[in-house]
Amino acid sequence: MLYRLARTALFQLDPETAHELALKAMASLGPATALLGAGADRGEERTVMGIRFPNPVGLAAGMDKNAEYLDPLAALGFGHLEVGTVTPRPQPGNPKPRLFRLVEHEAIINRMGFNNVGVEKLLRNVEKASFRGVLGINIGKNFDTPLERAADDYLACLDAVYERATYVAVNISSPNTKNLRDLQSKERLDELLAAIMARRDALAARAGAVKPLAVKIAPDLDDEQLAAIADLALKHRIDGLIATNTTIGRKGVEAHRHAAEAGGLSGRPVFAVSTEVLRKLSRLLGGRVPLIGVGGILTGADARAKAEAGASLVQLYTGFIYRGPDLIAEARRALKAA
Repeated sequence: MLYRLARTALFQLDPETAHELALKAMASLGPATALLGAGADRGEERTVMGIRFPNPVGLAAGMDKNAEYLDPLAALGFGHLEVGTVTPRPQPGNPKPRLFRLVEHEAIINRMGFNNVGVEKLLRNVEKASFRGVLGINIGKNFDTPLERAADDYLACLDAVYERATYVAVNISSPNTKNLRDLQSKERLDELLAAIMARRDALAARAGAVKPLAVKIAPDLDDEQLAAIADLALKHRIDGLIATNTTIGRKGVEAHRHAAEAGGLSGRPVFAVSTEVLRKLSRLLGGRVPLIGVGGILTGADARAKAEAGASLVQLYTGFIYRGPDLIAEARRALKAA
């Protein structure tokens, strides 16, 4: 009830302004934030990618791009937090407006463009936080780095975050950085994963600890592309796949006044397509690579459907904006009962 009232007021504001205001308001509650959360339950623990997660419901990348709100977000009951996407150098992202609500569809279109403070500042924010739970750091390339040198950016970020991250997520699927999704092609992805995994192994040997590496893919892939990604995940011993990012499709929202806006569509309209990608990957991989399901989760039943399609963990973003902390508890209950 409290969040519904707050949402009514927040939705009167520009979406990007509301996003920042909501996070700052939550942070201002301090320890009281825990009163909004779902608490802890040892019966929900599970091990995925070699990591012990306190529960299977996490926060997707994009909500806290710069790791500025780790403590209040953790207090809400998430089993893990994924921050970013972060790039080697700070960048402002795409021009505003770049975030649009489609309220009647419980959806959002964004073309943020990896706006972030850069990896060095993100890590300073991480160190200032008290949070010591499962932290995923989602990495990408700067917008002005040529695709041919994309690996340089991913390796620079991997080097920087390796010590502090519990796992690292490689974002090759945002539709809002020009040509980024071309990295999902078989040839480019093969080269990129070879470079990243070789660097991960070198960092692991130096640090004495292997940090899992997950790759986040798009929902707009055909069966041949999915089969190639599955093969490469096995070839390069990728620790996990995150399915999926936002869609460039507009099925179900074609008549909306924002439908023609460029960017990725998230929320309810992406649920079916992202879940089908998850299901296909599960069949292709047969449990050999853990899957994290994200895209369109707005109810506990949606979270359970992701698990039934093959997900070991799920992540929330747009659903959390529309439903608030209640969705975390509801998704956790649904997965515990599954």
